[in-house]
Amino acid sequence: MKLFSPLRLRQKKFKNRIFVSPMCQYSSEDGMPNNWHLVHLGSRAVGGAALVTVEATAVSREGRISPWDSGMWSDEHAGGFRRITAFVKAQDCIPGIQLAHAGRKASIDVPWRGEEPLSPEQGGWQPIAPSPVPFQERSPAPAEMTPQDMEEVVFQFRAAAERSLEAGFEVLELHMAHGYLLHEFLSPLSNQRKDDFGGSLENREKFPLEVAKKVREVWPESFPLFVRISCTDWVEGGWDLAQSIDFCRRLKDLGVDLIDCSSGGLVPNAVIPAGPGYHIPFSAAIRGEIGIPTGAVGFITEPVQAEQTVATGQADVVFMAREMLRDPYWPLHAARALNVDIPWPKQYGRAKQR
Repeated sequence: MKLFSPLRLRQKKFKNRIFVSPMCQYSSEDGMPNNWHLVHLGSRAVGGAALVTVEATAVSREGRISPWDSGMWSDEHAGGFRRITAFVKAQDCIPGIQLAHAGRKASIDVPWRGEEPLSPEQGGWQPIAPSPVPFQERSPAPAEMTPQDMEEVVFQFRAAAERSLEAGFEVLELHMAHGYLLHEFLSPLSNQRKDDFGGSLENREKFPLEVAKKVREVWPESFPLFVRISCTDWVEGGWDLAQSIDFCRRLKDLGVDLIDCSSGGLVPNAVIPAGPGYHIPFSAAIRGEIGIPTGAVGFITEPVQAEQTVATGQADVVFMAREMLRDPYWPLHAARALNVDIPWPKQYGRAKQR
């Protein structure tokens, strides 16, 4: 079965094609990981995935979605992750981290309290963005980034990548999707700048490409670099697949190793035809057009569905999120469903045979 065949990217060998997506937990204090993150990530490593990815981890305090997001803006944060990466590696699983900046979608409350914008009195702060265009009516207008702001953010991504290496991570993913800062630069709906970073597709790509370039310079040659993109905004006149293909070609030239293909998140009123495997056509198109490895994500829940996706060349891997929340041991159960014999943790060996 292709789903359980190994994959090599640079000098890292993934034992199968099942990757755990970064999933925000909104459970950090001042960006620091804690026991929740150890158990959340560790249990999915025990469950048989080849890669477990830490949630969108902010490169600065102001880059958090909420005050309870994971962070990597200090050496203390790197130290806080070391026991997690050590445990994940001990399960024959590769630890990855997604670095992010929330841009205009920063400074909001957690989902279970409605994701309302937070005032400074509530612990919030002033979001920044390519242009002073709010995410939605109730959102504050973000401050338009100056050239100095942009230089600072590039430095923050580079520094966070160096700290991620110190923390023990072996895969790094840059978050350029879901309406956060780097996606905001790409889409003409959120980027209305009149300088060299707005207007044409080439100009809108400049800043995200500069981030990828500087991160690749400090991320080891032997370790893979991923980028998650929204392949379309699902809005006429916005970012779309054709622009994504152009952008991914440039990312490949910079040394990016895999495109994690998602969509949406830029505007609140997009009509998204969500359903089983609805991002797979984007993954297939980018993979076929550019010849870069891709990952498919989005309502991938069944073993046969995941197997078909990689076996037919529509993606090289599947990224799984919600189904992994429901079942951290999905890879073990999928192998049984597909009649593939894979090792179980020795501590769980008595449960392997029914």
